[in-house]
Order: sequence, then structure tokens, then C-alpha cells
Amino acid sequence: MAKKKAKAVTTPATQALDALGVSYSLHEYTHDPRNTDFGRECAEQLGVDEARVFKTLVVQADGEFAVVVIPVSNKAVFKKVAAALGAKKADLAASADAERRSGYVLGGVSPFGHRQPMRIVVDESANDWPTVFVSGGRRGLDLEIAPDALLKAAGAVSASLTS
Repeated sequence: MAKKKAKAVTTPATQALDALGVSYSLHEYTHDPRNTDFGRECAEQLGVDEARVFKTLVVQADGEFAVVVIPVSNKAVFKKVAAALGAKKADLAASADAERRSGYVLGGVSPFGHRQPMRIVVDESANDWPTVFVSGGRRGLDLEIAPDALLKAAGAVSASLTS
């Protein structure tokens, strides 16, 4: 899939992927500032199955910050998240910590280009699709990327993270 460059959109996520030479497509849509269900909004705006759009969550596992990437149609099972990270317990990080660690605002947290390095785990269901959609680093911008490219570029591992 070729990079679509209708507009010169640059975020830390796109910069990281470009530096690695990773192929992706950019998809912009109009974000409604009243909408806080960012992933579902993306799926609806782009006309894509919710199971193919992935949200990026910052978690704390035994005091360590990490990132999990799961379909917007599912909820994280934190026992599975903890197990995937080799931790006893995992919980969603506080919003301020998520934004500070990632460098992104909520609803725009990407699996790529974080301000501070964090381990990343992607739900294994990403492998069910030829490409998946993840945040491009701001609200209203998603990246379409092959699951193997997502894992490699993010330095991520794959695990079952949802029910």
C-alpha cells in the first residue's frame, strides 16, 4: 500500500514510520470535538468495521507504563494485559500520565513515536485483517497499516488482550 500524501500531514507517528521506511496510508476525517468515543467515530467516519479499527491505551503494569492496542469493538481484559506484560496487575493509566508519557492527547495516542519509550502489546486479532487502522497521532487522523508492519515498527508483541 502506498503512502497517500494529499496533504503534508506530519506527526511523531508518521515521522517514526517514515524514518523506518514503513508503508502505510493516511486517512483523515472530521473529528467532532463533542465525541469522546474516538475509535467508533473513526470507524463510522471511514466506513470501516469496528473490529478493524484499533485503539491505543496506556496502562500501568506493576508500576511500569506500557501500551496496549486493541480493537475499538472490545474492552481490554486487564488480567490478560498483565499476563502479556509479565506483570501481576495492570490498570489503565491516568489520563495525564498517558498524555505525558506518550506525547499525544487522548483520542490521538498512536502506537508509534512516543515521547517516552514504552513496551507495546497488540491484540492478536489484528492478524485477522490484511490491514488495520490505528491513530496517526491526532484526533481525526488514522493510519492504515499491515499487522506485521505494525508489530515490527512498534517493536510490539502480539497477545490475546480482550474477551
